[in-house]
Amino acid sequence: MWADAHDLDLDLKKANFGRNPTFYQQNPPPTTTLPLTLLRFQKVKMFTHRLVFPASVLRGRGAIKHLGSMCGRLGQRALLVGGKRAIASVEASVIDQLEQQMVSYLGHEVLSGECCQEEISRLAEAFRVQGVEVIIATGGGRALDTAKAAGVACNLPVVTLPSIPGTCAAVTSLAFRYHQDGRFRDMLPLNYGPAAAVIDADLLAQAPLNWLAAGIGDTLAKWYEYRAISDEHNLTGLAGVARTNSALCFTQIEHFAADACLAVEQGKANNALEQVLDAIFLYAGLTSIMSNGAHTGAAHALYEGFTVCSKTRHFPHGLLVGFGNLCLLALENRSDDELQAALALARASAIPTQLAHLSAELTEQDLASIIDHSLTAPDMANMPFEVDFAAMKAAIERVDSLGRSLI
Repeated sequence: MWADAHDLDLDLKKANFGRNPTFYQQNPPPTTTLPLTLLRFQKVKMFTHRLVFPASVLRGRGAIKHLGSMCGRLGQRALLVGGKRAIASVEASVIDQLEQQMVSYLGHEVLSGECCQEEISRLAEAFRVQGVEVIIATGGGRALDTAKAAGVACNLPVVTLPSIPGTCAAVTSLAFRYHQDGRFRDMLPLNYGPAAAVIDADLLAQAPLNWLAAGIGDTLAKWYEYRAISDEHNLTGLAGVARTNSALCFTQIEHFAADACLAVEQGKANNALEQVLDAIFLYAGLTSIMSNGAHTGAAHALYEGFTVCSKTRHFPHGLLVGFGNLCLLALENRSDDELQAALALARASAIPTQLAHLSAELTEQDLASIIDHSLTAPDMANMPFEVDFAAMKAAIERVDSLGRSLI
């Protein structure tokens, strides 16, 4: 399922995605969906889980050199979509790649910054007006999610080219939607995933360190949260696969995070960075896919609470989730030794370990509002025990205290 940049063997010509914009309606992508039928013996009923994968993943240093041939198999009229900085960092390479394959470059479309329904609808209309046949989405999670959702609305193939490693959005068939003011709205399942994801370690090594830290925080949540919400004594089928995969996410981060951060600080990819990128995009993405999105808990709920506060909502998703991971461990009454080890890993990965790292101006009223909203967030309902205001506040205070005492 995962293709290496040095072992590219694709046969997408049959799909003819871009030249036939209704292809997805007429022929649901056979390589991107894997229906698995599970039997629940207690009620003798059949359940079908539809797992939506990206059709292809190109990963490794220099993976962008295959972008043109990929797009050429999907359509002849390509539009680049993303934020200003992301577009500026990749546009020259994108144009060069498209020219080599004689694919028309229609220019770029700059996004507003929020993956909100208004922006998704605006972008979808732009695709229709310009006669786009293939979408190249670049940037971080919100830009990629916006482009994926708009692409699905128009039945167009989307090639994701992340320029920052903040989340696993490049490979998933989900879009995290927000309100226009930045408050979290919901998680939108999409009918199909990206036609291709291009994960170029050389490109991602140029991203600011805080974005790698965000990706690490979001990836660690795959283990911390799935461990918290799953029953280790009843891990059959997909649940067992998802938990095993989430443990692999943690192992990769634990072993390689520090050296990967050094690679980004130096702006030069190394093996550790490639291993961490695989964890962020591939293993974390697989956990999301295998669990059909039901892999989140208190860490993401606390993130959703942080988005209601103007002092914290500007932080990258994964940094807020990363702090939430630590609070989840405190909620579970993990020992000080375990929590201090998690704090040390977070600090080595440039993840916030104190409230002051998020905002030095948070008031008691701000924190109360954040906690209140986290308790009513959908992700909190996945927790196997009741979480109330006092428990969440105590967990945050415990993490903050231990974080401040780190040597």
